Amino acid sequence: MTFKKLASLSLVTVMATGLTAACGDKNTDTTDKGKTADGAKASAVNATGFPIVNEPIKLTFFAGKATPAPANWNELPVWKEYAKQSNIEIDFQLSPEESLTEKRNLVLTGGNYPDAFHTARFSSIDVANYGAQGIFIPLNDLIDKYAPNFKKLLDKYPEVRKGMTMPDGKIYSFPTFYDPDFKSVIIGTKLWYNQALLDKVNMKAPETTDQFYDYLKAVKALDPKNVPYAASGLNTLRDELKGAWGLGNRGNMHPRVDMDPKTNKLRFTPVDPNYKELLEYMNKMYKEGLMIDNILTIKSPEVNTKLGEGVVGSSETNSPHTISGVTVKNFVGAPALKGPHGDQVFSRARSPLIDVGAFVITNKNKYPEATVRWIDHFFSEEGSKLFFMGVKGLSYEEKADGTLEYTEEFKKDQSKFVSWAGGYYPGLLTSKTFKGGEASAPSMAGAKLAEPYWPKEVWPSFTYTQDELLRFNPLSTDINKYVDEMTTKFIVGDVPFTEWDKYVSTLNKMGLDEYLKIYTAAYERYSKN
Repeated sequence: MTFKKLASLSLVTVMATGLTAACGDKNTDTTDKGKTADGAKASAVNATGFPIVNEPIKLTFFAGKATPAPANWNELPVWKEYAKQSNIEIDFQLSPEESLTEKRNLVLTGGNYPDAFHTARFSSIDVANYGAQGIFIPLNDLIDKYAPNFKKLLDKYPEVRKGMTMPDGKIYSFPTFYDPDFKSVIIGTKLWYNQALLDKVNMKAPETTDQFYDYLKAVKALDPKNVPYAASGLNTLRDELKGAWGLGNRGNMHPRVDMDPKTNKLRFTPVDPNYKELLEYMNKMYKEGLMIDNILTIKSPEVNTKLGEGVVGSSETNSPHTISGVTVKNFVGAPALKGPHGDQVFSRARSPLIDVGAFVITNKNKYPEATVRWIDHFFSEEGSKLFFMGVKGLSYEEKADGTLEYTEEFKKDQSKFVSWAGGYYPGLLTSKTFKGGEASAPSMAGAKLAEPYWPKEVWPSFTYTQDELLRFNPLSTDINKYVDEMTTKFIVGDVPFTEWDKYVSTLNKMGLDEYLKIYTAAYERYSKN
């Protein structure tokens, strides 16, 4: 997700006119002089307001730097401003995303790790693992006492508390959280139509899979230079279309597992007969030349160039009208398509709990109370405004009606002001305080088309015990790799559909029953949290 192009993801009508306890009255004398986890005396921590601590302290954070993010966060106005407010100076030690996992793991195994990890892309499995080892400290009590903003989210959205709670019952991290009402940013990548080409072929926006196929055929017949469908890879379209076959009814955080409506048990969708029908539909698109020629190898920048040429009939992408360096016109959002059996689910829905392990505090930290107060600010409206908009008068202005607008200097180069480009950051993202492409009128309108078909329940990631992971990790790796390979081969015709039963049989032999048994245990634990 980008202001111009933000990776991942991409990235809130505020949920909280009352979420500002961490950014309220500066005159406060309520302090905590308790001991830290390692017994060191803590600096006096103000329970509310600013500064967070009366005597300045300095903390070291390891942080992951995405490609579009600034090279030095320590000099950014956003962090200098927050240091003044909080009396806490942060030394951000950045690691490029290309080597992030390796460097992060080396730091942890070497024992010389920092006070906290920020934007370091820890999975829920990582969080549970390092939490169980005592490297990441438990936060339950600290959240109750020092994180009023985040605690309100946990209380308001039970699925967030469920998703944050590890198998041992503890919370070890702060997440990336998107306002549930900000659907366009939760969706991220979705299906778009070229309205200009719809007009030329005299068709309305397709609402069924049959109409979508007919539209693609019409675009191809209109001009051989046209590209009916363009995207980088097949996965996003598959995940978009599977809801038209009733698959993905718990959203896309679990792209291969949902709830079987017939048995009310977990279902591995890649062996369902409807999945076969979905692949047959995509195979028809592929063999009839309705997809861009090199869809398996083409990169997003090349797709973007095609979109800018106006020859693409449809695409799975983020906000096409805000792609950096390319002028894309006439694209409008598509609704969730209805399939041949009457199914119509927006299967690309995601949980607002985007990244569980966005921020963790280590057992090296001498000031955990102050650190929790520091991060909790970014789960308030004021903190979200600071993080995404920067400093008022420098990177944004506030209009009389309360709306926010980036300055011209910010639009020229946001990397001089804020650090959020690339995603995986801890905090609350709202449509009021985030002004990237997903907050634009076309993206918001496109998201509204999907809302009526949003799954009744969207699962966040589940958590697993150490014993479960010993089996689940190798099973998951092998099974998912095989499914990916065979899905592609079925779609492009390298393997005929007469081999379907053999494909299902192979998955069963690989341990699919055991895989689903472990998955079910994780789901049941999530449900009971």
